[in-house]
Amino acid sequence: MDLFEASQESRSFGPLAERMRPRRLEEMVGQEHLLGPGKVLRYLIETDQLTSLIFWGPPGTGKTTLAQVIANSTQSRFEFFSAVLQGVKEVRELIRQAREERAYHGRKTLLFVDEIHRFNKAQQDAFLPYVERGDIILIGATTENPSFEINSALLSRSRVFVLSPLESPQIQALLERALEDPRGLDHRHRGTPETTLTFLAEQAHGDARAGLNALELAAALTGKGPISLQTAREALQKKGLLYDKGGEEHYNVISAFIKSLRGSDPDAALYWLARMIEAGEDPQFIARRMVIFAAEDIGNADPRGLQVALAAQQANHFVGMPEGRIPLAQATTYLACAPKSNASYLGIDKALAEVRRSGSLPVPLHLRNAPTELMKELNYGNDYRYPHNYESGYTPQNYLPDSLKGRSYYQPTNRGFEKSLQERMSLLRDRSRSASSQKPQTLDQDFDNRQSGKPLEKSDNDLA
Repeated sequence: MDLFEASQESRSFGPLAERMRPRRLEEMVGQEHLLGPGKVLRYLIETDQLTSLIFWGPPGTGKTTLAQVIANSTQSRFEFFSAVLQGVKEVRELIRQAREERAYHGRKTLLFVDEIHRFNKAQQDAFLPYVERGDIILIGATTENPSFEINSALLSRSRVFVLSPLESPQIQALLERALEDPRGLDHRHRGTPETTLTFLAEQAHGDARAGLNALELAAALTGKGPISLQTAREALQKKGLLYDKGGEEHYNVISAFIKSLRGSDPDAALYWLARMIEAGEDPQFIARRMVIFAAEDIGNADPRGLQVALAAQQANHFVGMPEGRIPLAQATTYLACAPKSNASYLGIDKALAEVRRSGSLPVPLHLRNAPTELMKELNYGNDYRYPHNYESGYTPQNYLPDSLKGRSYYQPTNRGFEKSLQERMSLLRDRSRSASSQKPQTLDQDFDNRQSGKPLEKSDNDLA
């Protein structure tokens, strides 16, 4: 059964979410950054100029729906393939058919692979030669990060499009359409109050399929007539408790939690932590966000913050809930009270921007590896000064590409432990700029003197 037959059958007998799948670009809701006027994906679909694509996004964001829209919009032959149910043997048969279609009818074949991350890297290799030769145009859908789950060679030949969770008003628009559309509930629940649809949309947490499934269950409980808010709550009793008992969106609560940590308010952070725990949020999701926060917002102002966050993640995983709430709470209060610095976060972003701007600059000769005599003759590594050969463990030399000499990406703050790093880095940079000769000793002594407030000693052993 191909995608057209499957979708036709689902429209007649399938769940509401299947029956209500958009068939044309005009029916799509959300993903304006990809499908809005003038956006690249919309242009590729409308002009039938598709190349191999990867759709990456959480469940219910429209990955399979986009494939169906493409199937209805393109002149190409379209094949649906499930990485969960099918394997490499079926891939080869589809490729054979695609090559025949191209040879005899001049038609391209679009192969949509759902859950492509379920294939291991070796199985994904099966697509590579056919993508490269143009026998197929591959469209893969995945909920996992393609950088980790998709073969790098296949990824380099594909364009990745990131689909975002739908916003509550967008899901509410889909629910309103489902109430009226003949494919959906066909006006059988006229008069359903907006509060009911708003509640269902919020409880969907960005997942359009979840919202439509919830509406269908509430409609079944109602029979005919308006769907009340109480009926919607009954239909979502377990779902509501599982995600967010208070009705706020999942992303709003985690955002409030992180911002409370960043604002050094342990009480507010504990409140939002409790909200998530009580709503049944995955504690490992909370722990992962704390690990990111510790590196991004605390950094070297308190390097122990990252250790505490990782320890909390491991402890929670080890003991499980409900006891796992205790290490999460300990880490939350520590991170909230710790001094803050985002200097490391800003530093890597500056360095990445530099790399993207300037490209692959040559490595200075004195920093290059010299495994052969020829490379040594070419002066690879010959002028490198080994810092441990100097009593201070430091000697000034340039470690950046020549055209970037003197650039600074990491700028420590004067908060927490990072203040010590700032003073040491300032000393090192001063010595590097003013160095006219190399004299060992007293770098650490000078640093200790700065820490204690003593004047720097000038001696023959001082680094000029």
